[in-house]
Amino acid sequence: MSHYQHHVFICTNLREDGSQCCQQYNTQEMRDYMKKRSKKLGLVRSGQVRINTAGCLNRCEHGPVMVVYPEAVWYSFVDEEDIDDILEQHLLKGQIVERLNIDGENQC
Repeated sequence: MSHYQHHVFICTNLREDGSQCCQQYNTQEMRDYMKKRSKKLGLVRSGQVRINTAGCLNRCEHGPVMVVYPEAVWYSFVDEEDIDDILEQHLLKGQIVERLNIDGENQC
């Protein structure tokens, strides 16, 4: 059994050569927002969720990405509304946010 019900890794990689990377989409700010919102929702305190920064996840073609374990669901996101949907639908209710799922075949 995992220590956390869900473990989220958000790519915040910045490539100094200017090639496409997640940090070009302000992923550090989105990660900070997700962490703050998860605390407000009580997910962190209960041990349900851990939000972590990740280096390159090697899925740059999808824009900013995160992966949620143990389900290994990959999401792309662009704004706080997307983060809220992932928190509320996936992390609270156990339902994949299909519009943000970049693999399309994962199931909770």
